[in-house]
Amino acid sequence: MTLKSLFVTAAVSALMLTGCSKKMNPFVADNFTVNPNPLEVVGEKVPATVTARVPAKFFKKNATVTVTPYLVYAGGEAASQAYTFQGEKVRGNAPVINYEKGGTATIPVSFNYIPEMMKSELYLAFTVNQGSKQYVLPRVKVADGVLATAALATAQGVNPALGADAFQRIINEKYAADILFLINQANIRPGQLTSAQMEDLNNELAAAHADDRREIEEINIESYASPDGTLEFNTKLAQHREDNTKTYMNKKLKKDKITDFGRLTANFTAEDWEGFKKLVAASNIQDKDLILSVLSMYKDPEQREREIRNLTSIFDQLAETILPQLRYSRITASINVIGKSDEEIEAAYASDPSSLSIEEILYCATLTDDNARKMAIYNTAASLYPKDYRTFNDLGLTQFKAGDLKAAKKNFEQAARLSPQAPEPQMNLGVIAMVDKDYRAANQKLGQAGGVEELGDALGTYYLLTGDNASAVKAFGNTKSNNAAVAQILTKDYNRAKSTLGAIANPDATTYYLMAVLGARTNNDNMVNTNLRQAARLDKSVAARAAQDLEFANYNLTTILN
Repeated sequence: MTLKSLFVTAAVSALMLTGCSKKMNPFVADNFTVNPNPLEVVGEKVPATVTARVPAKFFKKNATVTVTPYLVYAGGEAASQAYTFQGEKVRGNAPVINYEKGGTATIPVSFNYIPEMMKSELYLAFTVNQGSKQYVLPRVKVADGVLATAALATAQGVNPALGADAFQRIINEKYAADILFLINQANIRPGQLTSAQMEDLNNELAAAHADDRREIEEINIESYASPDGTLEFNTKLAQHREDNTKTYMNKKLKKDKITDFGRLTANFTAEDWEGFKKLVAASNIQDKDLILSVLSMYKDPEQREREIRNLTSIFDQLAETILPQLRYSRITASINVIGKSDEEIEAAYASDPSSLSIEEILYCATLTDDNARKMAIYNTAASLYPKDYRTFNDLGLTQFKAGDLKAAKKNFEQAARLSPQAPEPQMNLGVIAMVDKDYRAANQKLGQAGGVEELGDALGTYYLLTGDNASAVKAFGNTKSNNAAVAQILTKDYNRAKSTLGAIANPDATTYYLMAVLGARTNNDNMVNTNLRQAARLDKSVAARAAQDLEFANYNLTTILN
């Protein structure tokens, strides 16, 4: 080999050593960008994307680099999934970084959030395999901290669904009796006044008048003539029937000394074509479809009558079976049954709960805002009415609010067993599943809770906890809750979030804390100061959280909270 050849071979070998044999230089922070930075909680995860920009002549051709993201916080660290990249001379399936040109690599990051991560640092650790050698490059810090406002949403903040009572203070009852008339006559026959219907009606009126808990709201008379004969004649006939019936009713009320009956009203209908149509449709008359077609073809009452009379054989059946039923006055009494007052219900519960109906005792629980008293009432209701799913469902609701989730779950399950189709226990079991972080079960249960008033709050929270903030906002709708406000803050709808928080009936420490977050995001120092102080007064742990919270990184919390 000539001297010149030896020189060329040595030069090539040196070049190979440059691209392959030397160890890789350490990465530096400028090689990486992180989105978002700082990191942010989404659902119950801390996701991010790290983009590495590797410069030319940096990544060794025979090297494989495994990058492991670590989130380091006080007392520990968490590792995300490792990703591997390789040089162009490595046999493998990892993404390739070119030595001469360099390249870009994307590293997805995800951590399960814990509160300690609010104050943390994101590092990348590098393990290099190069030929037969393995070595570690220094870790590189690429991001600071985690915005954890999303973590303020909790399943415990959902309002469980109430199995509502059907208690009505006033229940309206109607009683009716018919007085039938002979053809072309308006006089009331004595036999009509002693019918079973009339006797029942008069007895109900007398009983209502004598009962302090019943009130005769109105007595109404509707009088009719059958649609045979001229309209002029039938108009006068129906009016006479009305007058005679009203006169009878006034005399009867006076005789029975019923003076408090609201009002007595009377009306008449000259020809009861609607009643005629219904009776024909429900009859067994062979050609009833023909009659009904005549009714639909002709709107003028006298032409209708002529056409029906022309159906000679059919009209005889009508005159015998249908028309007599349309010559009547109907007397209807509207009677209100007055239920117990709130005071009476509470007194009955105190002295003898068993004297209350299921609706009354469930209603009794709504008369207090004290959760412990509600729990006691529902517990009594469950023992008195163990077959009504609402008693167990509502007992579970109070236990949920008291933080006894085990007992709440047991009673929600009992309610679901008693009434598998009832939506309220299904929704509440879905909320329990969210607390247990069983989101598949939560999705299934919430899907069986259609029509429940509180479902929007539960669904919105489900979407928040699973990281779908836009769907959460839609599901919450007009719900006024801390969780709804979190969704609105995360989607940067700050005006709506402020309105939601301001409308919460019973604001707590989280309500005021979220209002302070809004102040920080909208540069309203007074909103931050006022609301953080109030939150800390309600919950002493707020100060420690706020000190770690990047939302308040630009504020001197020592001044605010001391």
